[in-house]
Amino acid sequence: QVQLVESGGGLVQAGGSLRLSCVASEGTFSDYAMGWFRQAPGKMREFVATISRGGITTSYAASVKGRYTVSRDNAKNTVYLQMNSLNPEDAAVYYCAAGALVSMRERGYDYWGQGTQVTVSS
Repeated sequence: QVQLVESGGGLVQAGGSLRLSCVASEGTFSDYAMGWFRQAPGKMREFVATISRGGITTSYAASVKGRYTVSRDNAKNTVYLQMNSLNPEDAAVYYCAAGALVSMRERGYDYWGQGTQVTVSS
């Protein structure tokens, strides 16, 4: 069982940056690919980014590619999401998730954090 806790969300002005963190406890962090998803009010949860166990392979949603960067530090059991050039459409609750393989689908992940709120003011 992997426990995931996100942090780093908050209020930022359009054009600004935030870095989200997700710390894993229990289990072996390096055994899991990690993903980031987000859910805005009234919308379905959507894929944002994923990173392989060793951090070599990454993939991004088209809407964030070039602005967001996913990375991980297996020694710290932490995955990060650096978000730059934020706009109001990026506002959502952001979730990290752990699974066996990189995936853009929710069902590819077995464990989920509780989410962290990102608000972007225009």
